[in-house]
Amino acid sequence: MRTLLNRPLFSVALFLMSLPTFAANWVLDPGMSTVVFKYNYGSDEYEGIFTNVEASFDIDPTQPGSCGFEVTIDIENINVDSPEVLDYLLDYELFDVDTWPTATFSAEKCRLTGVTSFESDGTLTIRDQTNPMTFPFDLSIETCDGQVCFHLTSSVTILRLEYGVGQGYWANTAEVPNEVEVVVDVYAMQQ
Repeated sequence: MRTLLNRPLFSVALFLMSLPTFAANWVLDPGMSTVVFKYNYGSDEYEGIFTNVEASFDIDPTQPGSCGFEVTIDIENINVDSPEVLDYLLDYELFDVDTWPTATFSAEKCRLTGVTSFESDGTLTIRDQTNPMTFPFDLSIETCDGQVCFHLTSSVTILRLEYGVGQGYWANTAEVPNEVEVVVDVYAMQQ
């Protein structure tokens, strides 16, 4: 059971009081976390969920420049409404999971942009393409089943063609735009 700290001053105070404990490795709790991608096909909006995400975080708000992210997404485990859409996504013209089964994000540098807002500078790899990426996120301290956890949320737009996700017919952006929104809502526990 999650308990959100609703009073802003109390949240900030708890956040600051927990800093010495917070400077540690944190591991994503897959049962409480979602990574969703949203895209359009024509005028219709669709979304899918990456159901097998592994991530570890080394974040210390007292030294926001020193952080680390290691995220691996098993692309084959996508949850979408249609088996036909899933076949297209996994095929060689889009993710080509037979050749590149995972996507990764790694970061070694962060900066504080607000009381609970950060940006991490890293690299995103999808298929055989690796590009620099700035990942904005909000971080709050909460309680998860009676112990301190952190809650990381983000929304970022990725240009799929920069990563080769769109070969042949799917390179055309008339029906499927280049922009794909990724919405992250994850909880992590201290390791």
